[in-house]
Amino acid sequence: MTPADTSDALADMRRHYTMDRLSRDSLHANPITQFERWLAEAVEAKLIEPNAMTLATADAEGRPLVRTVLLKSLDARGFVFFTNLESRKAAHIAVNPEVSLLFPWLALERQVIVTGTAERVSMTETLKYFLTRPRESQIAAWASRQSQAISSRKLLEMEWAKLKEKFNAGEVPLPSFWGGFRVKPRTIEFWQGGPHRLHDRFQYERAENGSWTLERLAP
Repeated sequence: MTPADTSDALADMRRHYTMDRLSRDSLHANPITQFERWLAEAVEAKLIEPNAMTLATADAEGRPLVRTVLLKSLDARGFVFFTNLESRKAAHIAVNPEVSLLFPWLALERQVIVTGTAERVSMTETLKYFLTRPRESQIAAWASRQSQAISSRKLLEMEWAKLKEKFNAGEVPLPSFWGGFRVKPRTIEFWQGGPHRLHDRFQYERAENGSWTLERLAP
């Protein structure tokens, strides 16, 4: 396929969104409750990794980077994920805690966009989650110096095997360089695909008193 053919093929890719509509009356007054409804429907629809979310950060110079992480906890305070605290995402958050999340539930013709501030969760909360992870994943947290350059996969696997032997006798301890972040939402947008590209978009925005306002956005 030539570059021109690729461009033509991309231009012709088109999907007509007809699965559902979104109205103000159908939305819950609390966006966290509304999100939980949509997440439950994504789980029921058996989407792959329904808790996967794209996390956007920026470094001190404002250069953005996105990657996919997994939502592991949710309550009125915000959206929680866990990571290596020496990773690029953690370094970005240290200098610029303003982040954005995207839940791409494309099979349901939906997406949710969150903007807000990321902050570290407590050690107690981190340990509570770490203990629920499969043992192999706990060891992987020790073995991988996330975002650092490595010469080969074999070295990574050798380090994992060495640590597996080291921790063979008991529980895997929580690494000091591993923890969680909570994204405290400032805005939460619910997007439902509509016919003729007339999508339904509603954005909740948190007021200073903690209440939420809701407005429809043009598609």
